Amino acid sequence: MKTVPGVSGYVAGVDEAGRGPLAGPVIAAAVILDEANPIAGLADSKTLSASRRETLAVLIKERARCWALGRAEVEEIDHLNILQASLLAMQRAVAALKIEPVLALIDGNQSPILSCQVQTVVRGDATIPAISAASILAKVARDAEMRELDMLYPEYGFAQHKGYPTDLHLRALERSGVSPTHRRSFGPVRRLLDRSG
Repeated sequence: MKTVPGVSGYVAGVDEAGRGPLAGPVIAAAVILDEANPIAGLADSKTLSASRRETLAVLIKERARCWALGRAEVEEIDHLNILQASLLAMQRAVAALKIEPVLALIDGNQSPILSCQVQTVVRGDATIPAISAASILAKVARDAEMRELDMLYPEYGFAQHKGYPTDLHLRALERSGVSPTHRRSFGPVRRLLDRSG
């Protein structure tokens, strides 16, 4: 990629999905795009339909120079806090890349500690193609995992809300209690645990 003036070498875009939900892991992706193999339609994953994200995820995996996922589990989120767990997932995604980047462009204003240069980009998922690609891969991977968790814990409706604190999810929590995949450090879950003793 030649998107960053003065940088000679591979540039990775990095983003995560799953900071806001009450359940499930946080998943990050790192992507090094191939400028000779452009992908039309890359955008912030939140602005795309689920079917469009799925289609683009296939293209990204086919056309990118390399890509990788990283994650932090519910126990790590509860132990570290969600910000630090998100940064850890990003670290793991970059470390898993088959090509070592000279620069990682991170969505947002907080950056993980990496062995390469790091630059944060607020709203980078909407403006930097490599970050858009990472946001799409992270979101698609996490949504797929939440559908799997829905099969394990069908009473919570994870396939519908993906763990976010919707009315449906909050009602299910009240009715069924806290599952092993819920984040105990998050307010609604913690309050329910406190009430139940």
